[in-house]
Amino acid sequence: MVLLPRLAKQVMRRSSAELLGMDLRLLMALSYLGDHDGAPQQELVDALCMDAKNVVLLLNDLEDLGHLVRRRDSEDRRRHRVHITDAGRHALERAARAQGAIEDDVLQALDAHERATLWKLLARAVYGAERAAADAYTGIPAPIPS
Repeated sequence: MVLLPRLAKQVMRRSSAELLGMDLRLLMALSYLGDHDGAPQQELVDALCMDAKNVVLLLNDLEDLGHLVRRRDSEDRRRHRVHITDAGRHALERAARAQGAIEDDVLQALDAHERATLWKLLARAVYGAERAAADAYTGIPAPIPS
């Protein structure tokens, strides 16, 4: 597991805002929303492992760009749910294409089958960890995508 942060640092070093169309920290939040549209704002705090104040600043930036909207939770008016917009999905798609080129560079030692296997295993691990965190937050088990 200690290799994962080292590999992530290689990706981060190559991920400029100019290349991605946005700062990597914004992309991380937007990417989470792409997979968890309508997530409670507090869930992003947990998923991004960031202080709540910093998540609010990220969400403010993304909202200013038109990539998301925050709405009051109909079941608990004290909470906000965060929804990705069509503009946010388009920005995420553009950034994902650029990120793909970066990942190709970083993962050049792996062939296509190995990359696909790595992605599948990492996705399953991430979704499993997120599911456990979401279950703890809501008390309702979330499905794990295959």
